[in-house]
Amino acid sequence: MFNWIVTTSLNNRLMVLALGLLLMIGGIWTSWHAPVDVFPDLNKPTVTVMTEAGGMAPQEVEQLISFPLETALNGMPGVTRIRSISGIGLSIVYAEFEWGSDLYRNRQLVAERIGLARERLPRDVNPIMGPVSSIMGEIMLIALPLRSPEQTPSAAPLAASLTPMQAREYVDFVMRPRLLAIPGVSQVIPIGGEVRTLRVSPDSRKMAQFGVSLSQIEQAVRGFSTNAGGGFVDLNQREYLIRLTARTTQPEDLAGIAIGWRDGRPITLAQVATVGFFAGVKRGDAGYAGDSAIVISVQKQPQANSLRLTSDLEAALAELAQSLPLGFSKPKVLFRQADFIQAAISNVMHALRDGAVMVAIILFAFLLSTRTTLISLTAIPLSLAVTALIFRALDQSINVMTLGGLAIAIGELVDDAVVDVENILRRLRQARSDGSKTSIIEIVRQSSLEVRSGIIYATAIVILVFMPLFALPGIEGRLFTPLGIAYIVSILASMLVSMTVTPVMSYYLLPALSVKQHVDSAMVAALKRMNTRLIVWALPYTNQLFLLALLTVTIASISLAFFPRSFLPAFNEGTFVLSLNMQPGTSLRESNQMGSMVEQILMDVPEVRQVGRRTGRAELDEHAEGVHVSEIDIDITPSERSRTMILADIRSRLIGLPFQFTIGQPISHRLDHLLSGVRAQIAIKVYGDDLESLRAISEQLRSALTGVSGLTDLSVEKQTLIPQIQVRLDYQRLAQVGLSPGEAIRALKSMTDGAHVAQVIDGNRRFDVVLRLPDSERTAVDLAQVFIDTSVGRIPLGSFASIEESDGPNQIGRENSRRRMIVFANSEGRNMADVINDIRNVMKAQILPRGYHLSLEGQFQAQEEATEWISLLSVCSLTMIFVVLYSRYRSTTLALIIMSNIPLALVGSVIAMAIANVELSVASMVGFITLAGISTRNGILKISHYINLCRFEGEQFNRSLIIRGSLERLTPVLMTACVAAFALTPLLFASDAPGKEILHPVAVVIFGGLISSTILDTLLTPLLYLRFGEAATRQLVSHDNDERSKSNHVDPI
Repeated sequence: MFNWIVTTSLNNRLMVLALGLLLMIGGIWTSWHAPVDVFPDLNKPTVTVMTEAGGMAPQEVEQLISFPLETALNGMPGVTRIRSISGIGLSIVYAEFEWGSDLYRNRQLVAERIGLARERLPRDVNPIMGPVSSIMGEIMLIALPLRSPEQTPSAAPLAASLTPMQAREYVDFVMRPRLLAIPGVSQVIPIGGEVRTLRVSPDSRKMAQFGVSLSQIEQAVRGFSTNAGGGFVDLNQREYLIRLTARTTQPEDLAGIAIGWRDGRPITLAQVATVGFFAGVKRGDAGYAGDSAIVISVQKQPQANSLRLTSDLEAALAELAQSLPLGFSKPKVLFRQADFIQAAISNVMHALRDGAVMVAIILFAFLLSTRTTLISLTAIPLSLAVTALIFRALDQSINVMTLGGLAIAIGELVDDAVVDVENILRRLRQARSDGSKTSIIEIVRQSSLEVRSGIIYATAIVILVFMPLFALPGIEGRLFTPLGIAYIVSILASMLVSMTVTPVMSYYLLPALSVKQHVDSAMVAALKRMNTRLIVWALPYTNQLFLLALLTVTIASISLAFFPRSFLPAFNEGTFVLSLNMQPGTSLRESNQMGSMVEQILMDVPEVRQVGRRTGRAELDEHAEGVHVSEIDIDITPSERSRTMILADIRSRLIGLPFQFTIGQPISHRLDHLLSGVRAQIAIKVYGDDLESLRAISEQLRSALTGVSGLTDLSVEKQTLIPQIQVRLDYQRLAQVGLSPGEAIRALKSMTDGAHVAQVIDGNRRFDVVLRLPDSERTAVDLAQVFIDTSVGRIPLGSFASIEESDGPNQIGRENSRRRMIVFANSEGRNMADVINDIRNVMKAQILPRGYHLSLEGQFQAQEEATEWISLLSVCSLTMIFVVLYSRYRSTTLALIIMSNIPLALVGSVIAMAIANVELSVASMVGFITLAGISTRNGILKISHYINLCRFEGEQFNRSLIIRGSLERLTPVLMTACVAAFALTPLLFASDAPGKEILHPVAVVIFGGLISSTILDTLLTPLLYLRFGEAATRQLVSHDNDERSKSNHVDPI
């Protein structure tokens, strides 16, 4: 097949060049229009079920909603974990499915199970599934600061400044629909301002005075502001539509409706209740730089093009800004994921460009020929173009990992072409010096095929060593699989180019060059002299050198166990996220004030450009945060101080304030949440049944962990007691007054929590009509005096219920059908593996009650699992490499000699990691995988040439064979190794630059390994072959001679 490809290409030279040009144009066009993102799709299929439950306490939410939903969702095909949070008036259940499962099928399964569970849920609750979104879904945060009257331009009247209610109304009914209309937007969640409601607040004393019951008010209000259809009527041969209209937007109209009749006069609603537009009950608020604001979170759909969507969002914001109401400052983009994407992609693209320049410089330094350099370099753009087209067919995006795979492969893309060009030029010169009459096209064909077998086998081995990446589970598999695909596809593309375009260009450009007398460059000549002397010197010390190499490899292998470990390198996103946790039970007003104060403190940090805060939970948010929790997004400007120094400065300013806090980055936080369910690197989960016991164990554990060095942001999940007013019904007294418990609960719920009894519609704006007692009448004393309608008349609540203040949990967390509480922390300044070992020792020392247990989760767990998988699969890859080499050489000895380059490469990798202070992470292990394939390439090329010299040129197996073969292969071996190594140098520097963080460890491992394997291979491979390869070579040559006698033809090795 390869003979046919090379021959056909040489016979159709112009068509091959034209197709190559078309491929380049197509690749450029495809790359320009391809979707761009920061990382591959990291979404673990998760379906969120949210249930609003009015003012239910967490205990009731757990028992009546969360537990029935958990029970219904458990047992679904592919489900791996069920988690729930039961908060005040809110249940959120997370159903996590296996990686790779179809999200829409999962949602269908969840919808079916919700339908089955409805009969066990309270009648007035409605579970809904959250929208389809991405873990990287928060594409933009927009802050709309509210200007106070004194900030309003003096030319404008004071009344023109927007109230928080007007501001929120504009966001809800103008901005939000406009942003949701943009293709690719999944959800738009505003928080802050005040939601307008038309509130009816009954006065219990006036109700008693007029003899009006709450049910009368509710019944009268429920039909307010509704339109209806009255059917049709035929009049005068025409059909008329009857429209019944009672809709109004005026509070005065509602206040004037009749709710009863007394002494021949109507009793209006205004006589027994206050009616007007008021702010709805707030469970969250927002701020910007210490002032009030509305913060809008824009979520994108999975697979949406982030950069294109960001551009569309900015165009919509610019359009809206032109008609922004007076009272709004210009919208501030608080977080823009596109900034990180563009910085990361730009850095990796620059690394690709600089790597290509390094390749060109090294090739010219070795070849000293513009033509040979040009032919070799053509493989880079053509391979990248083919890779871009294949990625389009595979529906892959351009991201840091795919570009990283290309950046790692950039030096190897010219390897096949270099070997081809070097051999073709050598054979052309040899034919000219021998006076051969063979045609140029035939010499080019034979020369290309002569090295083809070695190239094919080397490429097959590179592909084999990457197979573990495709079997990696979890987030690490999702992250590194595109890197492997990019690497393999580009290498295969370069091999195809070397069989088609490279021979054709060699045919046109090299014959004229072969006329010139070949003279090695000064550098190559010096290297050849050095190589000859080194081999001659080493021959008497073969055993000692073998022993020294074995000792070096052993030390390097043992030292790996002492390297610091981590899951992934820390990202540099340019934005921090500060989470504040005040004492549960803290009011929203107090949390707001504390959050504003922290904003002002953060603005004093030199690198902080802007800050925005979200306190509590937005109305549409999937996160069950209480009003005591604030999340502050901190936009950082680049500076001379490192990320670690800035974080230390922020922490020092916040120590001593009355809250717990953790600091992270947006994407890193979401990855942590994906791994363990909390936004921290380390999570210790305490499972049990009793909340008090869980709380006590968690606090005890936190105290024990304070002595662990390297732990930061150590906190206990805020599941604690908060003040409650409990109304406990007396069943005997209820029976005496003829009132059922259900009727009593419904009446009390309407008065205390509020009943949504109608809706006011004004154009496309809708406002709820809410029946609710005023806050001034909702204390324990006031509630006891509220009158309830019974069969024996209107009697106060206190006559059949006890009302008292008590405590209850603020929220209840559950996982896999059990209650759980979490102690969480981050690791900094110390090897995470050592930190985890200390944590495990602390956990072992804990004495737990029967039925309680601990679970340690987080990044380290993913790192340990990935290490086990990579180790296991690497053994499989090495076995397959051996099988491939054995099938080629039919010799265990020769296969093992070639594979000896792999441990030799380990030595340089370990040294490089130590110098660069690189941790042993999944990224560095991927570097080892890549290195295993690259390092065997040189051995294949060198051993194959030794054998070819014996087979075709009559060389005897002795020292002269080793010296000649080593010198003739020195240039291509050094060239391919140097271009592969030095093409990575752009990734070795500025390791904390966005996009380079995760590729830097890979580059360090490969660079160091290639340097050591190339140097040691130059010496040890000839010695190993001379010592152990004679019998295998003679057997192989004899076998081939037998085959040649039968077929009079044999393919060169």
